[in-house]
Amino acid sequence: MATFGIEEEFLLVDPATGLPAPRAEEISRALAAQPALPATDLPSPVGQSEFLACQLETSTIICETLDDAVVSLLGARTAIAAAAASAGIGVVPSGAAPRIADTPAEVTGTERYRAMGELTGAVAGEHYVNGTHIHVAVPSRDSGITALNKLRPWLSTLAALAGNSPFWRGMDTSFSSWRLIHYRRWSVQGCPPEFADAADYDRRLARLLGSDAVLDSGHIGWAARLSQRYPTVEVRVGDAQLQAADSVLLAALVRGLVLSTAAAPDSHPDPELLDAGLWQAARYGLGGRLMGVLGDSSAAAEQVDALVDHIRPALDENGDLAYVLAGVQRMLTEGTGAVRQRAAYAAGGWDGLTRLYGSALTTGA
Repeated sequence: MATFGIEEEFLLVDPATGLPAPRAEEISRALAAQPALPATDLPSPVGQSEFLACQLETSTIICETLDDAVVSLLGARTAIAAAAASAGIGVVPSGAAPRIADTPAEVTGTERYRAMGELTGAVAGEHYVNGTHIHVAVPSRDSGITALNKLRPWLSTLAALAGNSPFWRGMDTSFSSWRLIHYRRWSVQGCPPEFADAADYDRRLARLLGSDAVLDSGHIGWAARLSQRYPTVEVRVGDAQLQAADSVLLAALVRGLVLSTAAAPDSHPDPELLDAGLWQAARYGLGGRLMGVLGDSSAAAEQVDALVDHIRPALDENGDLAYVLAGVQRMLTEGTGAVRQRAAYAAGGWDGLTRLYGSALTTGA
């Protein structure tokens, strides 16, 4: 059974205006002052400043089971919500800021983030986007490359399930994931290329790092990559999720894909089709069509079924099958985070959306 971990990013906002609030360092300090969270093994702080001063990131423990992830995510989310509430700040579990100010975003004041902000200019000034990153352990870098190559055709399916950023600048973008569209403006992003082996990956990464297009390996924005810090494959295609259950479902699917590498057929889909599939996922979520594993465009819901069928043996072996089947059915019935956000806004306007964010943040998984 491969271990895994989940990283989540959240947006801090002024509850009165809905605008981003650059107070992540304050909240991080408040969390650091708390004792370790009971029953989670999570040390304080559970929330750290991210690229923008209004962003907070948290990570789970190294998880073996989905229950581990549920406890860890809910513990961190509850602590963040409480610390933010004490400071009079709202927390938005969404892939993009629904409202932003006209002035550029404030970048966190570390040397690295300042350098990244200078490199990316106006792109950084609007980088109000938050993701869910899934790490799955692999036995070697070469096995990680094999998993990366075979993950590529499924990235659009994962993205369709994980769309949770329909609003931007106070308006409905008509996209399920505006975050994915925003990310297309970064220098190295989208579906990763196919690699021959780990040496090929390292060679091509070194050439990118030798350019002036990226600051360091952490600035490589592929939707999936090898982690430079951990012995893991890191899948970064998902928006920040409304509920912990959404993040855990995404992690179960990614782990299932990594563990199903040996059973996956060798295929070499055209990269432009994979890129088009990511755009389709960002635009339509589960309500449209996607470029599939063989390059065919078919209903996103059908491709979700195909994904579950493909990884079913791994899910069954891990004890994850029942959770995934229930989670996928919930997504298909209730909708992705983007669908639920639109429903909340239709029913109650921005107040309804704010209530959804508050209730979803710590809802059980």
